[in-house]
Amino acid sequence: MPAEPPVPSPPSPSTPPDPFGWIDEEARRRERSGLVRTLRPRPAYSTLLDLASNDYLGLTHHPVTTGAAADAARRWGAGATGSRLVTGSTALHAELERELAGFCGFEAALVLSSGYAANLAALTALTARGSLVVSDAANHASIVDGCRLSRAETVVVPHADPEAVDKTLETYGGSRALAVSDSVFSVDGDAAPLARLAEVCRTRGAALLVDDAHGLGVLGDGGRGAVHAAGLAGDPGTVVTVTLSKSLGSQGGAVLGPARVIGQLVNTARSFIFDTGLAPAAAGAALASLRLLREDPSLAVRARAVANALHRGLTGAGLTAVRPDAAVVSVRAPSPDAAVRWAADCRAAGLVVGCFRPPSVPDGVSRIRLTARADLTDAQVATALATIIATAPPGAKARPA
Repeated sequence: MPAEPPVPSPPSPSTPPDPFGWIDEEARRRERSGLVRTLRPRPAYSTLLDLASNDYLGLTHHPVTTGAAADAARRWGAGATGSRLVTGSTALHAELERELAGFCGFEAALVLSSGYAANLAALTALTARGSLVVSDAANHASIVDGCRLSRAETVVVPHADPEAVDKTLETYGGSRALAVSDSVFSVDGDAAPLARLAEVCRTRGAALLVDDAHGLGVLGDGGRGAVHAAGLAGDPGTVVTVTLSKSLGSQGGAVLGPARVIGQLVNTARSFIFDTGLAPAAAGAALASLRLLREDPSLAVRARAVANALHRGLTGAGLTAVRPDAAVVSVRAPSPDAAVRWAADCRAAGLVVGCFRPPSVPDGVSRIRLTARADLTDAQVATALATIIATAPPGAKARPA
């Protein structure tokens, strides 16, 4: 009999492709570039001197602020329970909106769960496909993302250049345009030329949206913000977004402006309509901090004074620090690795500073970033300066001290 043909063996099972294999290469690339980020949970209480948080007025741990948060949670519950349009609006939210709008000089306000959500809401509700947004090159990531979600044509113009905004608006043939800018830029702490931007927008029939996250509580009469300082409070063509998580020591965000603008957001802004409302504890804390600021306007003055003292000490030692227009002091580092080491050496010496590296910085220059606080003493400022100067890496000093 002829031999039976060999039975082919079944193919060996192949390893299915790893759907997240690309993440490993991305992680290796970040490590090679010195750009790995890690979470570092902080303790409730620390002996470290903090110049990294955005608690500009030192109100996060103020007993009035924390007491108001606790009272609000006991009265209204731990969470908002739903979106603002369903069950998430309380009388506390409405009270905060009225007082915040009145303090900053605007007709109305709308509180959201974060400053990020506030920027998304304003940009998507006030623009549409076919409209134009003119955005500063150094604007915060939340503004960048809001521009993308808006589906409007977005033109990015050079940093703090109102004439570039003017030229862009001049060539626009449509009827719905908006210019958007931070009031104080979070990386270097420099202020936008708001008065000139508003003039350009009025001339060209465009709206102006200003993110005053780093101006509220620090700039303007009694800390009413950079927009108030520029004489634009209540301006019918200006809309402002703020955060409740910096000077007010709480959490959340808000949009301020004409009542019809706030009505437009309530009816069309997806990051408001489909998001759970701000927790009552955060609303209560923000309202308490707002009242503390209103009662003691010297808090804003002190925050600016601390920032200026830091700048004088750093530049006097030969470091390259950007002159602060508010409470942020940026100090250039020679490389991403040097910035990381500098921040680590400061921490080891008892000082916490921020560390900004690409891609978080639009110009690709790494920095350590200091935030002034109104509750810092002169002795603490001196200690911080001595620590930063002593730990400065090679190449950080632009000139001999």
